[in-house]
Amino acid sequence: MSKQVTVEILNIGDELLLGIRTNSHLTYLGKQLSLLGLKIDHCQVVPDKAEAINAAFAIAAKRSDVVIATGGLGPTEDDLTRESLAKLLGRKLIYNESIFDTIKDRFLKLGRNVSEVHKKQCYQIEGSQILKNDRGTAPGLLVKQELCTIILLPGPSHELIPMFEKQVIPYFKINSFAQEDNAYIQLRTCGIGESSVEEMVAPIVKQYGFAELAFCVHLGIVDVRISLADKTKNADQLKQVAEVCRLALGDHFVGYGDITLSQVIYHKLRHHQKTLAVAESCTGGLLGNAFTDIPGASKVFQGGVICYANEVKISQVGVPEEIIDQHGAVSGECAIAMASGVAENLSSDYGLSITGFAGPEGGNEDNPIGTIHIGFHSSFGIWGKRVRYLGGRMDVKARAVNAALDWMRRLLIGQEQTDIEEQNI
Repeated sequence: MSKQVTVEILNIGDELLLGIRTNSHLTYLGKQLSLLGLKIDHCQVVPDKAEAINAAFAIAAKRSDVVIATGGLGPTEDDLTRESLAKLLGRKLIYNESIFDTIKDRFLKLGRNVSEVHKKQCYQIEGSQILKNDRGTAPGLLVKQELCTIILLPGPSHELIPMFEKQVIPYFKINSFAQEDNAYIQLRTCGIGESSVEEMVAPIVKQYGFAELAFCVHLGIVDVRISLADKTKNADQLKQVAEVCRLALGDHFVGYGDITLSQVIYHKLRHHQKTLAVAESCTGGLLGNAFTDIPGASKVFQGGVICYANEVKISQVGVPEEIIDQHGAVSGECAIAMASGVAENLSSDYGLSITGFAGPEGGNEDNPIGTIHIGFHSSFGIWGKRVRYLGGRMDVKARAVNAALDWMRRLLIGQEQTDIEEQNI
């Protein structure tokens, strides 16, 4: 990358301004661009009005080298991005029959009839490059205008993300907008706070002298970003710093990049050809979903039971009724029984469970709101763990899942170390 590239994002859509949909595109693009050594210098959120879109493009094209616009490429009347940009640039919209052929093929595979309204998506701006859409009907466009490159991407995330990663990123690298190597290395940690992570890695980074740190905290996870402050250094030297930090973090280190806790567990269990089943109450399926998000999870994940009511804990998971009578549904005893019961019922090597009071109601003197009990069942031990979190219901549920997964991850690491020590005796 020979010069500093100014990047601007235009997020187009009334639903963003009305709060109907979260602006996830800005978050996604910000992270992807930062990995390429780029940063977002400006962002405009624009309604579905031709005048507003036209004005936003006019401002962006004057002050930015790269403009990435999302949304407004569909077949309906309020999809005006393509038309607005063409008008601003004084270029024609040219009908491309091959785009319509692609749409017809897609609809045929889905067993649907294509409508004439979809022809609206088949116009490209004169002189533009088509970005193929493998997940939808509206192609993206890449338009070069004097010193500015404008990229139009569809609004649906499942269409935008593969288009950006497979076509836009390679374009950036070929045209020297972005670095060939990632601009930073991310280390994911869990189970300790941001200040503790900083105490462990900051002295290491300071010792090397050519790298810098940044942190991002979310729901019990702390991500550490290590980047080059001295641009004369290279990616291999940055990797060396990251590896020393990884060793210093010990079991707090989850993995590099955006790897999830469930992915770490999945890989460990698959390596040892073991299986897992889960039982959960207050988290309502989030624990099981953490595994079903992983392609090929069926090789490890047997299934799960959402046993919200006490009767379901008894009938479907096999929790003894006397445990609930004596200790309550939110207790270490119940969590352990849930983990053991679901492992047995689903013929699994491991069982993991969560029960608790996510709030804002419930709780008692022994287990106030935010109290979570986790159960773990394995061939090498059966345990329970108690944690407590403050905050809203959704945050407590998400943190409970992360706590359960992180605890299981650490127990598996401990058992692996024990097995190695026993083999060496």
